[in-house]
Amino acid sequence: MISRLACSAFALLALAVNSGAGLAQGRDINLATLAESNQKTSEVSTEELRRILADGSAIVVDTRSREEFDAGHIPGARMLDAPASDHVSAVERMVRGDKRAALVLYCNGPYCQASRRLAEQLVGAGFSNVRRYQLGMPIWRALGGPTAIELRGFLRVYKIDMTAVIFDGRSANEFANGNLAGTLNVPVDEVAAGTLKKLPLPEDDFNRRIVLLGRDGAQARVLADVLRTRPWHNVSYVSGTYEALSAAVRAK
Repeated sequence: MISRLACSAFALLALAVNSGAGLAQGRDINLATLAESNQKTSEVSTEELRRILADGSAIVVDTRSREEFDAGHIPGARMLDAPASDHVSAVERMVRGDKRAALVLYCNGPYCQASRRLAEQLVGAGFSNVRRYQLGMPIWRALGGPTAIELRGFLRVYKIDMTAVIFDGRSANEFANGNLAGTLNVPVDEVAAGTLKKLPLPEDDFNRRIVLLGRDGAQARVLADVLRTRPWHNVSYVSGTYEALSAAVRAK
């Protein structure tokens, strides 16, 4: 059964391709954009965003709220920890006054106005190199993009979402010496080596929230990269350390 999130995401993908985007590239959905007309800033495709994140050629800015960022964001993106009325000033501080700095903004997809609105405001304020990943978080997830969850976002999920599946990627010995209640041990080393053949993934609902943690964010990210080619679309990895996470859970 295909989840509602998956259906919505792929409907948006179809919108991107059918709008004319991707035609010149042979309809490769990774190269698609919305190809919006009469926009003050251009768009980047998912493939372009991957390259930008890899080579650091632009600052990627999440234009959503702090709560949304904490709950899951594109790894490497930066947050505007300021009220909407101060976003332009926050970006100016971020680039240290260099209005020629390369920026890529994103939000919650084609129907979200946050990145469009801020892009136009930045252009009006004199910024000269602003682009948007207007496909946003839904398509990033649908195309297997990893998503990072911050400590505060994890605590919210851990306390409230009783349907969430949480994988601990540390070794079996580390897990046995202490773990968070309700988590499942999926040792990253065994997954990478192929000795752990079947992961305890929820097959009743492919939209179930799956959260990955490890001894640090790098280890959790390895597990996220393994899952990026699986049909689960609501996967995030904790970017911090297990020690910090465990201490925060105990404090709550």
